[in-house]
Amino acid sequence: MNLDHVRLFIRIAALNNISIAGKELGLSPAVSSAHIGKLEADLGVRLIHRTTRRVSLTEEGKAFQPHALELVDSAEMARASVGAGLINPQGKLRVAAPASLGRLHLIPALTNFLKKYPDLQVDIYLNDSVTDMVEGGFDIAIRDAELHDSSLIARKLAPVTRVLCASPSYLLKQGEPKTPEDLINHCCVNLVGLETWNFDSPSGPISIKTHNKLRTDNGEAARDAAVNGLGITLCSTWCCYKEIQHGDLVLVLENYKLISKTAIWAVYPSSRLLAPKVRAFIDYFAEYFSESDYWDKGIYGASQS
Repeated sequence: MNLDHVRLFIRIAALNNISIAGKELGLSPAVSSAHIGKLEADLGVRLIHRTTRRVSLTEEGKAFQPHALELVDSAEMARASVGAGLINPQGKLRVAAPASLGRLHLIPALTNFLKKYPDLQVDIYLNDSVTDMVEGGFDIAIRDAELHDSSLIARKLAPVTRVLCASPSYLLKQGEPKTPEDLINHCCVNLVGLETWNFDSPSGPISIKTHNKLRTDNGEAARDAAVNGLGITLCSTWCCYKEIQHGDLVLVLENYKLISKTAIWAVYPSSRLLAPKVRAFIDYFAEYFSESDYWDKGIYGASQS
């Protein structure tokens, strides 16, 4: 079985297009079709349905897809082991990440990452929806959320602190809430799915279902709406620490701790072997995010841990 043919199949499965997948790998449409035909002949099954309008996987193709990913990862791992760790990670690394976290932190950090690993090329897709990694052909995903049971392997890169904040102009006009219960009388800017805010208190957890002035699926949009006086928002410190430092936002209900199990995670498909390019990316960003307490110190001051 030719691994180049397997790599082509992986990209076709992700893109549902033979020509585009082949172009990524420097192949003409005719050569791409011939390579897939040879792979199907080797396996003795049809992997792809071809029509004039679209390409889709057969049931056999769907069954083969996760094994194809593991084959390529295992091959990269084997090549690296031959050089006793001297072979640099290489090839294309496909990464999915939340839009705001990616734009604010991953993209700036990629400059030094790609200097360190010049034989790597990175495709990074920024989307706030949870991505199907196998279907999308992604090597790794960065997530800023509470993880649930999954077939994916996860490595925690950093804890995440969430705070409530609003613009000085909003608080001057509407007043500042003194307790979580006061929030029912305020306009709030919410992320989709985070309309209920949970607080810790001496008497036990408090849950407040907030009233939306605005709801969005993007953290930067919610932050910016709060800066513009639309209401109180719940925001991760990695997203709002600069606005708080500059005075565009101020903390609200500082004495009430928000209950949250959110963290920044690196997740990747289950496999016995971890490809060198994936390991390099995880290790690099684990070190990068190890300094994430700067975001909190940027809000609370360097004297507070």
